Amino acid sequence: YNHNDMEDLEKNLKSSVGKSRIKLIATDGVFSMDGDYAPLKDIRFLADKYHAILFVDDCHATGFVGRRGRGTPERADVMDSVDIISSTLGKALGGTQGGYIASRTEIVSMLRQKARPYLFSNSIAPSLVAASTEAFNMLSTSTELRDRLFTNTAHFRKKITAAGFTLASQSDHPI
Repeated sequence: YNHNDMEDLEKNLKSSVGKSRIKLIATDGVFSMDGDYAPLKDIRFLADKYHAILFVDDCHATGFVGRRGRGTPERADVMDSVDIISSTLGKALGGTQGGYIASRTEIVSMLRQKARPYLFSNSIAPSLVAASTEAFNMLSTSTELRDRLFTNTAHFRKKITAAGFTLASQSDHPI
């Protein structure tokens, strides 16, 4: 469907009724070119209406978007209703390698058996697992770093706009 176009998404979902046993809506939580957010509440509404699975790639949001850095589902207040979340242990979580899928047990089990990149890759080092775990623990105990990032982002956006530059997005995202 066209970028953040809910009418187009609904048109596509309508056209799949009776034709598709499984419907999957895949979206970024944050679109990395401009830093705009997917309208996850609206997408969730359409997913429910058309019995679709909602998949969110949250690599550009994990660690700092949302009140506790839990990403765009937290920001949009749909944390408990996104079916599949994929993200990275890099970027805002300290630059380690690896990533993860958060979903129901059945989906994770199927991916473990069928996902070729998973089958043919090495595990990440235990030290990186420990570092990522600590990053998640830090997010659970304080919003200080996240708050500072958004304060700095607002300051930068204000100054760059005052200097005559036009920003592609009016989002609060650091991109």
